[in-house]
Amino acid sequence: MRKKNLFFWVIAIVLILTSTLKLTLPIIQNESIKDIICNSIKSIDPSANEFSFVVLGDNKNSVSTFGKIIDEINANPDISFVINTGDLVFDGSLTKYNYFLKQIFKLHKPFLPVVGNHDVADGGMNNYVEFFGPLYYTFATKEAYFIILNDSNEETIDGWQIKWLEEQFELSKKYEYTFVFLHVPLFDPRLSMENQPGHSLENIDNAMEILHLLKKFKVTMVFAGHIHGYFRGNWDGVPYTITGGAGAELVGLDKEHYFYHYIIVHVKKSGIEYNVVRVNSPDFNVMDRVGAFLWLYLYSFVVINYWWIVLTIGVVIFTVLIVRGFKKEIMKIWHWLIRRKIIRLISKFFVESKSH
Repeated sequence: MRKKNLFFWVIAIVLILTSTLKLTLPIIQNESIKDIICNSIKSIDPSANEFSFVVLGDNKNSVSTFGKIIDEINANPDISFVINTGDLVFDGSLTKYNYFLKQIFKLHKPFLPVVGNHDVADGGMNNYVEFFGPLYYTFATKEAYFIILNDSNEETIDGWQIKWLEEQFELSKKYEYTFVFLHVPLFDPRLSMENQPGHSLENIDNAMEILHLLKKFKVTMVFAGHIHGYFRGNWDGVPYTITGGAGAELVGLDKEHYFYHYIIVHVKKSGIEYNVVRVNSPDFNVMDRVGAFLWLYLYSFVVINYWWIVLTIGVVIFTVLIVRGFKKEIMKIWHWLIRRKIIRLISKFFVESKSH
């Protein structure tokens, strides 16, 4: 019996110590964890005339689907960089960001994010800025200008940012192509303009103000996420693409829209080509979609919180061993308490109140 108890004591201590070490040890021991945006921009060839880049979004701590997409991108030598339209993580906790960082460190391409509403949830704004850098920014190649916006509050693009956007549009005039990226789309393509807002910017006047600027400066394409699917069209002549299929739950059944995917954009002197690359998705029926949804979050939860689960198991074993070891002492204390009149009165009170 003593040998058996000793075995469990060793298991509990090993589980607690190992998981504590894994949870407290810095995930990345390198300063490259900071300023990912700046470092990625420095890695992009500004003199490139023709190149390809990937746009994807709404992976939300997806484990399997997002991992497969990363593998496919790494295997394509023609892709120069990747832009994610937001909702990188399920929420802004350090645990979620640490797991996401492990994923993109496997990506062998420059990575440029758009901040999403899930990325700033639960105090995630500080984590996002610390790891990635600015909430809105620009960069350019020889013929293309890239503008990344912040509408993660899901309501408006603030006045300071609009003023900055106007300045960037003026600078973009000397470029052949102008691409704009934001997380929350200006309008929901599934609804008529009369029924807005949908899963889009809540402030319609603000959305219309941004649309006016996009139309005035004749942007090449607006990319957004937030809606978990694929949609393409135009808002009063302004072309848009919504790409939210990098691993988050798919709730629709329409085969034309609700599937996992990423987009390869080919920038050429002759124009722009957009290729939608489909990734394996659950079947288009309610049972498969619901099952995939439940499995997605259960599997992701276990993988992301693996060491927290190990720590919990270790603490439970440790607690049980302590309770068993001090069982006699606990019983003595209980019998001593039960002999005290005040304890008997309290017990009697609870018994009587429960009977009523």
